[in-house]
This record gives sequence, C-alpha cells and structure tokens, in this order.
Amino acid sequence: MLLVSVDGLRADAVGSGAMPTLDALAKRGVHARWMTPSYPTLTFPNHYTLVTGLRPDHHGIVNNTMHDGVLGDFSLRNREAVSDARWWGGKPAWVTLQEHGGIAATMFWPGSEAPVAGRHPTHWLPFDGDMSARDRVAQVLEWLDLPRRPQLLTLYFDKVDHAGHRHGPHSPEALAAQRKVDDALAALLEGLETRGLRDAVDIIVVSDHGMAGILPGQREYLDDWLAAAGLSIADVEVVSTGAVAGVVAGVGREAAIAGALVRRHAHAECWPKQGLPERWHYGTHPRVPAIVCQADDGWIITRRPPPDSDWRPPTHLTGAHGYDTASPEMRAVFIADGPSFADGVTMAPFDNVDVYPLLMRLLGVPAEPNDGDPATFEPVLEPGL
Repeated sequence: MLLVSVDGLRADAVGSGAMPTLDALAKRGVHARWMTPSYPTLTFPNHYTLVTGLRPDHHGIVNNTMHDGVLGDFSLRNREAVSDARWWGGKPAWVTLQEHGGIAATMFWPGSEAPVAGRHPTHWLPFDGDMSARDRVAQVLEWLDLPRRPQLLTLYFDKVDHAGHRHGPHSPEALAAQRKVDDALAALLEGLETRGLRDAVDIIVVSDHGMAGILPGQREYLDDWLAAAGLSIADVEVVSTGAVAGVVAGVGREAAIAGALVRRHAHAECWPKQGLPERWHYGTHPRVPAIVCQADDGWIITRRPPPDSDWRPPTHLTGAHGYDTASPEMRAVFIADGPSFADGVTMAPFDNVDVYPLLMRLLGVPAEPNDGDPATFEPVLEPGL
C-alpha cells in the first residue's frame, strides 16, 4: 500500500485540470468530495493524525510550534525536537505493522524521524526539502524492488504548500507546483506498471489541509489587543502565531490577559483552552496554550517587531492554513485506487481520523485505539475485505 500526501493541496484542485494524472486516478477509483482536516489545520498535527487516527489533542502534536513544560520548545525546523519520540503520542501505522512482522518505508512523513514506541520505520530518510519530487518517487520505487518488499510505503510532497504560502493558492507558481507533483505521480504509476504492480498495489492520495489566500495588510496584532487594555506583549508568552495563535499569560497576569484577549475581535476570536468550540475536539492536552486565538479566513494573527530586534513578522505570505475546520478553504483531498477499492465512486465528506482504521484494515493488522470510524469506507471497499 502506498500512502501519498500532497501538502496544502485544496480539495477543489481535483477535477480542475491542473493535475491530469490525479484527476484520472480520482475518476478510476474512489474520490471523496473532500476530507475534513483535524484542528488545528496545520501540517504536523494532521499528518500524524492520518497515521494514528488520533486527534491532535490526543496524540500531542497540537501545533507546528509548541511548548512542553518538560521537553521545551518544538518547531518544524527543530531537528532535535522532531526526532525526539517523547513528543509523539499514540502509535503510527508503521510501528504497529512492524510489531506484527511487517516492513514499512517512509519518505519524509512527519513522525517518521523519531523512534516512536522504540521503533523507526524499517526504511526512512531525514527530511530534505531540496530532494525533488521525481527523486522521492525513485526512492519509493527502489524500496519496492527490495527482496523483502514493504507492505506500507509513504510518500510526501511539500512544494504545493510552499508555493501556496508564498504566492497564493491560485497563483501561477502554485499551479506549476501542482504540475510537478502530478508529473511525479505519473512517474510513480509508470514505475508500478513496469514492475507489474499497478493493479496489485492500493494507492491512497491525501492532503493534510487546504490553503486560503491572504490580501496585503490582513493582519491582527496581539500587541494592539493588549495595549487597548493597558497591557504589554511582555506580559505574555506568545507560543505560536499565524492563522491560529497560542498565548500564555505571565504569572499573576492571567485574569487581566484573559480580559483583554478572550472575546471576539475585528477579524479573529480568542477562547480559553477549556472553552474552545466542541467540534474542534481540542483543548485538553497540556501543550495547548491557555488562550487560543483563531483568525478569520484570509487573516493572520501576529505581533509587532520588538524594539532593537532584527525579527520581523512575515510579510511575504499570500496564502495560509490553520483556519476553522469548517472553512471550505481548508478542505483536504482523498483519493484511493487499487484492488481493494471500488471503481468510479464519489464519497461523501468525512473526517481525516477515519483514514487510519482504513490503513490498518488494508494492512491486515489490528488498529490501536483511535478516534476514527472504521465503517466510513465500508461502501467503497471490494467485498471480502
């Protein structure tokens, strides 16, 4: 089984004509109208949800940027943190497969660089953003040529997400990135065909979230919200910023900070972690900051540059994710094709936690406790599975 992720690919990219290989795969197999990501709609939380079936609030990767009272700080680019298994709760599919004697190979999947439950995937590589999409496919095909072929392989493409952030989700640059990924998918399918595996391997293509456009100046500033109440940014610890921001008040300032932040603002809303909307299934994990602020679609929450600092808030962003899971802009992709799946079926939308029980069913190993619904895919699987 091949699990492929195209980071930041919007659900409406399927059928748009920009990715003909992906469109053909959707038409031939199973295609969901969209898949709803978990909250927050960010890369690491959702990739790890896809392979554990746990909401971010349950597996502990609650944001791309986090703080833990024991472990310290986590970010995507912190290699030490990313490879520390203590951050990663639950048990990803590759670990359970290997515990049952199987073999797994991961190409840059979040969580695969840490020995979760004491195990790395059988075959894995540390993330290298400079590795081309075609080279990533070539490595996956090499793993398929091994005498003991992996039963689970993952493949990750990141350039659509990067182009969407820098140039906007509908920009020429984002469309060019989609075409490169589509070319790589074509090479993957050709490689399977050459090896006589095209009709023997289940392929699942997903994305972690969509992407929304941002117009210049659409920024809300934590400093301004605090200053309006006579407070300073120095009174808080800003854990994360972006479409969703996390804030912890300084000791003794909790009530004042909550009074300034916890309310509806012009283009955002803030809640105490215990009072977040129930549909987000978020707010119980210790790593969730005390106050969570969610921007409206197309807006960003940030802070002003500190005096005498070289740091500046990002000004180049014309695309972002991290918005409400109910936003159409955040809808993710799900496509599946192979011997286990019916032909030419369109599915109703579902939550991405449901992917994990499907993976475990296809692998033929027991699922770990999870938040997914194993019945979601019953209507689209071939009889006997």
